[in-house]
Amino acid sequence: MKKLLYIIMILATVLNAKSINVAVAANVSYAMDELIDEFNKENPNIKVEVTLGSSGKLSAQISHGAPYELFLSANMKYPEALFKNKIAITKPLVYARGSLAMFSAKELNFNRGIEVVMQKEIEHIAIANPKTAPYGKATVEALKRAGLFEKVKYKFVYAESISQTVAYSVNATDLGFIAKSSLYSPKMQHFKEKKNWIEVSPTLYTPIKQGIVLLKGSTKEAKDFYDFMLSSKAKEILKRYGYITDEI
Repeated sequence: MKKLLYIIMILATVLNAKSINVAVAANVSYAMDELIDEFNKENPNIKVEVTLGSSGKLSAQISHGAPYELFLSANMKYPEALFKNKIAITKPLVYARGSLAMFSAKELNFNRGIEVVMQKEIEHIAIANPKTAPYGKATVEALKRAGLFEKVKYKFVYAESISQTVAYSVNATDLGFIAKSSLYSPKMQHFKEKKNWIEVSPTLYTPIKQGIVLLKGSTKEAKDFYDFMLSSKAKEILKRYGYITDEI
C-alpha cells in the first residue's frame, strides 16, 4: 500500500510539473545550475529549460518567434529593443553587472595589465564576436581606450559566444578576454589570479549591465522565475560568480 501511495505521489508530481523556456546569455551559464537549484527549493514542480547563446543571436531568435518566455541578456540593448517592439512585456531591469577578465591557461606575467596583449609570445587572442556578444564589444572598447586595438587585432580569434571564447582560451589560444564569472565555474577554479588571469580595469569599458525581460506569451511559472532572478537570493548567488549586484 505504501509503495502504491509513493508511486501515486511521484506520478502526481510529474503530471503537475510545468516547464518554462528561458533564453540565457552564455556568460550566465556557469551560475545557472545553482540558480535553478535554489529556485526549485520553493518551486519543485517548475522545470527550467535553458537555451544558451550570444545575446544578439538569442534576441534574433526571439524576434523571429522562438518560444522563449524569459530572456536573460548580457546587456540592456537587446531587451530594450524587444520591449520597444512589444515582444517583451516588462520594462528591462538590470539583474547583475558583469566584469571582463583576461585569461590564459599558461602562467603569464600580468604586471603590465592589459598591455600583456603586446607580448611576442601572445600570438592568438580569443574574443567573443563584438557584433552579437556584449563581452566581445566590451573587449574591443577596452583595447581601443588603451590604444592597443589596431596593434593587436590581427591576433584575434573570434568566438560566437563568451562560453566558446572560454573554450578557445583554454584549448587553442594564448590569451582570451572572457567573463569574470566563468572563472568561478568548477572547471576553471584551479586557475590562479595574477598567474592565469586578471580583471580588466572597469575604467576601460562601459559597465556591462545585464538585463532581464519577460516575453510575450509567458506563463505564471516564468513570472515566478523572473521574480526569483531579481531576488536577494539570486543576487547572492550571482555575486559568488563574480558579478556585481550590490549597486543594483
